[in-house]
Amino acid sequence: MATNRTFTMIKPDAVEDGHIGAILEKITSSGFKIAALKLTQMTVADAQEFYAVHSERPFYGELVEFMSRGPIVAAVLEKDNAVADFRTLIGATNPAEAADGTLRKLFAKSVGENAVHGSDSDENAAVEAAFHFAGREMF
Repeated sequence: MATNRTFTMIKPDAVEDGHIGAILEKITSSGFKIAALKLTQMTVADAQEFYAVHSERPFYGELVEFMSRGPIVAAVLEKDNAVADFRTLIGATNPAEAADGTLRKLFAKSVGENAVHGSDSDENAAVEAAFHFAGREMF
């Protein structure tokens, strides 16, 4: 059964480019409620742990470097069918292939700097949210 929470990060590229407010506005105007939110920065070790599932992939080193280069905005979002609906809102990994109006179409620079992370399953949403937030930080 689908849960009603998902996890997202506004990635360093979008934070650097000043898109935090515009991205949060698109998220909330799409019916998501923010259950947790913070500006933070992952260390190299944090990024290695968070993306460990990709450790054997050729892009892993670049991904870790990118995700630890500057601040991110971490958030837990709430809505019916949250994971699937948020994946639709963020769009394809490649912004050139993302649908018009999606977050990646609007704010991403490239496949590697694609503005926003969204959990790909209910299970990963829970794990990723717990990685960034203590239980008392989620409402």
